[in-house]
Amino acid sequence: MDFLWTKHIWLIPFWPALGALANGVLIPRARKTLDVVSTVAIGSVAMSFLCTVFLTAELASLRIGNPAPVEYFRWIDAGDLRVPFALLFDPLSATMCLMVTGVGLLIHIYSMGYMAHDPDPGRFFTYLNLFMAMMLLLLLADSFLLMFVGWEGVGLCSYLLIGFWHRKESANRAGLKAFLVNRVGDAGFLMAMMLIFVTFGSLRFDEVLSNAAIRQASPTMLFAITALLFVGATGKSAQLPLHVWLPDAMEGPTPVSALIHAATMVTAGVYVVVRCAALYSAEGAASALVAWIGVITALLASLIALAQTDIKRVLAYSTISQLGYMFLACGVGAYVAAILHVVTHAFFKACLFLGAGSAMHGTGGQTDIRKMGGLAKTMPRTTVAFWIACLSIAGIAPLAGFVSKDEILHHVFVSTYAPARTLWTLAIITAFLTAVYMFRLFALTFHGDEQAMKRGAHAHESPSVMTIPLMMLAALAIVGGLALGLPYPPGLHLLNHFMRGWLIIGRHHGAEDTGGLGLALALAAIALAVAVSGAVLAFRFFRGPYRRVELLQRRLGFAYTLLSRKLYIDELYDIVIVGPAVGLSRLAADVTDTRGIDGIVHGAAAIAYRAGEGLRRLQTSHTRVYALAMLVGAVALVLYLARGMLF
Repeated sequence: MDFLWTKHIWLIPFWPALGALANGVLIPRARKTLDVVSTVAIGSVAMSFLCTVFLTAELASLRIGNPAPVEYFRWIDAGDLRVPFALLFDPLSATMCLMVTGVGLLIHIYSMGYMAHDPDPGRFFTYLNLFMAMMLLLLLADSFLLMFVGWEGVGLCSYLLIGFWHRKESANRAGLKAFLVNRVGDAGFLMAMMLIFVTFGSLRFDEVLSNAAIRQASPTMLFAITALLFVGATGKSAQLPLHVWLPDAMEGPTPVSALIHAATMVTAGVYVVVRCAALYSAEGAASALVAWIGVITALLASLIALAQTDIKRVLAYSTISQLGYMFLACGVGAYVAAILHVVTHAFFKACLFLGAGSAMHGTGGQTDIRKMGGLAKTMPRTTVAFWIACLSIAGIAPLAGFVSKDEILHHVFVSTYAPARTLWTLAIITAFLTAVYMFRLFALTFHGDEQAMKRGAHAHESPSVMTIPLMMLAALAIVGGLALGLPYPPGLHLLNHFMRGWLIIGRHHGAEDTGGLGLALALAAIALAVAVSGAVLAFRFFRGPYRRVELLQRRLGFAYTLLSRKLYIDELYDIVIVGPAVGLSRLAADVTDTRGIDGIVHGAAAIAYRAGEGLRRLQTSHTRVYALAMLVGAVALVLYLARGMLF
């Protein structure tokens, strides 16, 4: 039977790409006003969202096996490498596309107000639309090679948007840092693709991820492929040791931060691991690596967030930490739980970043939470939305963050992986720290002591074009988890029901729903108690006089300095990697290039020049000199010819 969705998948990335083309090229520069370019950008993303909704509804109504990819044209046909341009719209890509287009649409609308006074809105919305198009291409690709095109596309767009305010040196450096760090991860992705082609003879998902193909691959090769894919994932999703670019990415406009953290770039790494679930489920060592890197990253990022004073950097480290939860879920085989947390995280993290942008907008661009405070009275809508998002990320029931995080914790606890209890303990500690640093942020920003209240009295609420998307995201942060992932009865877990049959739990992972309802409720109660205690403790402490905070910092001493300086990881990289690389580059430039290559070229030129100078002296323009030279030459010639008779 010929279904409509098999024909028109291409429309999903097409509309944002068309919006980028219109704003970047087709619209004359004189007409690139905020109203025109924002209407084009928002309209293109809205069309993409509507297409995704329609196609997802049709996909959900089908009772068929795995959806077949749709081939549009032959892309690469060279020797044994045959890769068509094909798109795949299955439950995984459908869920991700819904999240990207839906949250991305709200961020685009918010950007109208946030960028109202920027002198170049055309360039901003062009990059934003292109970012969406590349992310959607990544999600819909039917092969590793086409996915890599979108993978590199989002990397390029992140570089352009992080450094959007390019007249700021810090923005330029942050964009370059993000670009270079991600090249390390991309090298891992490229090597994984090479091994995939050598092992399976193809780069298409349906041929690589089939059970028959995986059974024929050696365990060593499977580990190498999955480990290298995870190297790529750690770059995009900012996991240890490639996490250092994401906090600096805050130099871009706040809507960019929201789009990167909530809907696009950083979710790409999680998506790749989930897309390759069949490979990871067949290889236990790589899954263990994913789980441990995830939980260690989550814990360390939450510790660093405790000592940050920039509102956006606190949120950046919270993103790194929450991504760690997603990889932890992938490592124990809870792929649906990982995607559920990706979706709920998009709701509350977009709300948090847009709320931070609203607070900055109302305080004249202030980002230091020690100099904000007292905004609750003058910015009530922003305060309510931010408070709801804080409750959600902290894991307060029944909000979305609680539902998805609790499901991850449950899967970790019942996993058959040997150190599962250790992983669960570290994850619970991280949950407590999450509640602490988020309500520290909320208390210092929107409440605070008397001095903070006086500062907040001069703030003003953001316009409706900014607060309406905030309230919509706050609503999703409340109901999104229950709507998609209500755990009991099992039939109401819509996401699990939608994806069943597409995500395989392998022999290295525990079975789903192990432990029964009693254990699930007990684990949920523990997680809730931990979250509530952390939130209450932080709010009561940081809402009071700030001198108590300063006293605590002095008592902590070096421990606080260590966390505030981000564990000195950036400094370590400067010493171990950046410094030697710069020194080697200067050596190559000064010695190899300047004295070596340039020396040879310039030396040859100098020899030719001096030879010419010497020969030039023979031309004196004096007749007697020429006559003498002719005479000497004639005598020499005669002597040469008569050498036989003379000698």
